[in-house]
Amino acid sequence: MASIQKRTKKDGSTSYRVEVRLRGFPAQRATFERKTDASKWIQDTESAIRQGRYFKTAEARKHTLGDLIERYIRDVLPRKPKAGVQAQQLNWFKSEIGAHALADVTPALITECRDKLLTQPGRHGKPRGPATVVRYLAALSHAFTVAVNEWGWLDNSPMRKVTKPKEPRGRVRFLSDDDTAPDGQTIKGERTRLLEACEASANPYLYTVVVLALSTGMRQGEIMGLRWPAVDLTAGRITLHETKNDERRVVPLASKALELLKSHAKVRRLDTDLLFPGKVKHSVPMDLRTPWETALKKAGIEDFHFHDLRHSCASYLAMNGASLAEIAEVLGHKTLAMVKRYAHLSEAHTAGVVSRMNAKIFGG
Repeated sequence: MASIQKRTKKDGSTSYRVEVRLRGFPAQRATFERKTDASKWIQDTESAIRQGRYFKTAEARKHTLGDLIERYIRDVLPRKPKAGVQAQQLNWFKSEIGAHALADVTPALITECRDKLLTQPGRHGKPRGPATVVRYLAALSHAFTVAVNEWGWLDNSPMRKVTKPKEPRGRVRFLSDDDTAPDGQTIKGERTRLLEACEASANPYLYTVVVLALSTGMRQGEIMGLRWPAVDLTAGRITLHETKNDERRVVPLASKALELLKSHAKVRRLDTDLLFPGKVKHSVPMDLRTPWETALKKAGIEDFHFHDLRHSCASYLAMNGASLAEIAEVLGHKTLAMVKRYAHLSEAHTAGVVSRMNAKIFGG
């Protein structure tokens, strides 16, 4: 049932107040200057309500993108790792297009933001790379997904029609092995030089941290955030409860890494359960940036980041016969896509598998 009420203002102009009432739904009201517009609104609104479209559209008109981002940061982000980074990414979108109603946030509008991210300098004064922009888009995409599935603010996410920038092929930088000179002398490789520099460091944790990274493939944040309850020295394993992909991961400890942690446990601090606490504030992990950079310089190693220790671990696994599935399991990747970059290092292993299969079925 709908009604139109004509109203005359003091200046003599008229307006039409419309009300639509359908059983089982809240009343909807609007005001128009022309009766024809009011009549059309009645028809459109009644049709949309009967088809279940009206209220979602109304919510999309009622809320702005800024509202969505604020609620997401307040209610959803605290449950996610790296909440601070994603909040910064989402607030960038809020500053750019946050005033737009959700109904007006189109794929074209987000595409403009994507292109702006790619061309404008970031915090460090350098243009953002495709991989960084993909992270920005991923943060916004999840916020839209929650708004669609859980809040009912939208019918569909506009992110579905936004093309992500193509990311460059993943970096593969690993420490070189020792080599032998023509005269038989051993030439120290990067791994040996770095480990020697770390062991000689004045920092008591650097050597253990680097060995852990090389032998387990754990990320820097995972290592520095380790707490003793997660370490089982008897079973030789570490249980990571908080990881990048939100899945618990068990990391095997063996050889040198296990030996170093057993020694480290004997001299651990009793006022914190962190394995590598800060020198002044023991409740937070130590910042190893300066000793790490000093060790790299002393070892004469260039173009090498701490995360490349993870690449080194994966590369050594590949070169020692591990399959891509095994590497993915060790590193904690959900799919094989991230470890495809190491495929060329395991070609000998792949060839061996094929040779054994052929020998078994064809003989020889």
